[in-house]
Amino acid sequence: MAPVTIDSDPLPGTLRAAVGLLRAEAVAVGLVAAWLVWSDLTAPRVDLATAVLLTAFAIGGAAALWALGGGLARRRAGARAPAIVLQLMLLPIGWYMLQGGLKAIGVLLMLLGVGVIALLVSPPTNRALGFGAPEAGQ
Repeated sequence: MAPVTIDSDPLPGTLRAAVGLLRAEAVAVGLVAAWLVWSDLTAPRVDLATAVLLTAFAIGGAAALWALGGGLARRRAGARAPAIVLQLMLLPIGWYMLQGGLKAIGVLLMLLGVGVIALLVSPPTNRALGFGAPEAGQ
């Protein structure tokens, strides 16, 4: 019988931080989605199609962020690119918040997006996900 090996190599700090931030974003977007559901149900007048689409978009975004965090926690390299795309989406959102007078939130969102991207493309994360040059002898 072949010996069983367990990958006990812990996630590097950069990848663990990125997963934590993606999961935190998922929770935040999930809370927005819950508020949208409540708002849809209690509004006196509502454009039903727009309300349902916006709510579904928020629920889908929360689910995608949570799933991508889980994929990265399991070292699935294919989860990195979609996670980066979602973080890039924070840049125009933050920019428009800056333009609309919500400077603190806009700057925070932009820094969050850039920060998570930096964590996702850092050398320790690259090694953990299998990107980069193969080690000697392989």
